[in-house]
Amino acid sequence: MNKRRLLIALAVLAAVVVAGVAGWRLYRSREAVPVTSMVDSTQAGVRAMTLWFADDSGDSLVAETREMLEAEDLHGRVSTLVAALGQGPTRRGVAALPPGTTVLHAYLDDTGMLTLDLSRAFQQGFRGGTRAEELAVGSLVRTLGSNVPEAHRVLVVCNGAPIASLAGHVPLDQPLDLQDWP
Repeated sequence: MNKRRLLIALAVLAAVVVAGVAGWRLYRSREAVPVTSMVDSTQAGVRAMTLWFADDSGDSLVAETREMLEAEDLHGRVSTLVAALGQGPTRRGVAALPPGTTVLHAYLDDTGMLTLDLSRAFQQGFRGGTRAEELAVGSLVRTLGSNVPEAHRVLVVCNGAPIASLAGHVPLDQPLDLQDWP
């Protein structure tokens, strides 16, 4: 009898372990996946994209070219670019965008004006002075200008509302001409 109870106990223990592992895998598979990683790589093309980051000294911007999956729609392309800026450079330089900045909406009108609605983190997460503000806006505008050829101007808003600037130095209440940020 004791052998039989031992075998039953071992079978129950094995079943509990298997159920626990299965439950853990199911839990892990339901974790949030960033939208930028949900592009179907079998259908999407890979394209070299130029991203602009602050240099290590914080004096200017430096370009970095990356092979990235190209999203089919405008919102996906712009979101991918902003997410890559937020992740920072792979070589030299530092991320200039405030942490947590994401794209809520991107709309391109017939005149080539891109309205870019960014999360509140863009404005609320900004820390810095005049030069940091110029680098943050420059990083964003130059990256868009390098990779979204149909856009000629960009109007930055946060959480659906216009903003005057990040910290009072670079006006954002009017569209920025992408040609002015070479």
